[in-house]
Amino acid sequence: MNKTLVAYFSRTGNTRTVAEAIFDALDGEKEIKPIDQVSSFDAYDFIIIGFPVQMHSLPYPVEQFIKTIPARKKIAFFCTHGSLPGHRLSREAIEYAVVLATQTKVLGTFCSRGKLSVQALDALNKSPEHQEWTEMSASAGTHPDAGDLDEARVFARQMRVLAQHFGR
Repeated sequence: MNKTLVAYFSRTGNTRTVAEAIFDALDGEKEIKPIDQVSSFDAYDFIIIGFPVQMHSLPYPVEQFIKTIPARKKIAFFCTHGSLPGHRLSREAIEYAVVLATQTKVLGTFCSRGKLSVQALDALNKSPEHQEWTEMSASAGTHPDAGDLDEARVFARQMRVLAQHFGR
């Protein structure tokens, strides 16, 4: 078995767009599905999981999905977010995903900027504790852009090579 699954959770389309770029960059047997359409992990030796950062963390359906991945399965994570690249607000979410997946073999992570929905911006603007996030998200309005998608493709190819050689 040498099949890859790209599984994602997307509300605004940003994460789906990045998932599709990752999927297109992979060679070999592969599938792409929203997480709510994944019923089993048995057919896959490698899983790439994508999610949007929401309120500095993972959406609840993603948390539950990660907890169902069998031990020792090879995985990688990617996220989309409205903060500045490398900022702690997006790092905290990806780090939490890795902690949830401690029984698996996490091969790598990738983060891409993505525009926020009007509803998300409105909610953030009403919360003083999210002022920093609101200010950063203004510059994410054109993301994911071509550069972000190119970086996602590079990530996909790197992770696929690691998945093929990991554990040999």
